[in-house]
Amino acid sequence: MNFFAMLKDFSKGRLSWLLLLAFIVFFEACALFFQHVMMLGPCVMCIYERVAMLAIGVAAMIGAIAPNNPISRWLGLAGWGFGAYKGLTLALEHVDYQFNPSPFATCDLFVTFPSWAPLNQWGPWMFEAYGDCSKVVWQFLELSMPQWLVIIFAGNLVAFGFVVISQFVKSKND
Repeated sequence: MNFFAMLKDFSKGRLSWLLLLAFIVFFEACALFFQHVMMLGPCVMCIYERVAMLAIGVAAMIGAIAPNNPISRWLGLAGWGFGAYKGLTLALEHVDYQFNPSPFATCDLFVTFPSWAPLNQWGPWMFEAYGDCSKVVWQFLELSMPQWLVIIFAGNLVAFGFVVISQFVKSKND
């Protein structure tokens, strides 16, 4: 059995989607730890990246509902791909703010969510921004937080790509 056939069979199981959800919960817990324990104020871009990460989490829950059902699985995959792509573009923009500062290219002062979903009002402890996007306030292995998010979201996109490709491969359970 080849790699893609095994990956397709794995994507048809609930464990794969719950693992994706567990990774997202871990990353969100890290973000809240940085915010509330280490007292690193999240910026507007951080909040938008957090929402993109949550979109992947919602997609994982959708996929986990009925992973053997193609509709549920493809909806989960679509949400995963959208969240990972959006997160990657936001993280790249955030890295640009940090390493190519310009008075003409700055992030917004306040988060803007649609009027039908004012997340910053519903959960200010998680979605209110009060940090500066261009400041590097934390580093690990000489990479800033947005640079780590580029790696995380890019890794998600690569994994997503492999899983999507696997959906078109014949497996033993087809």
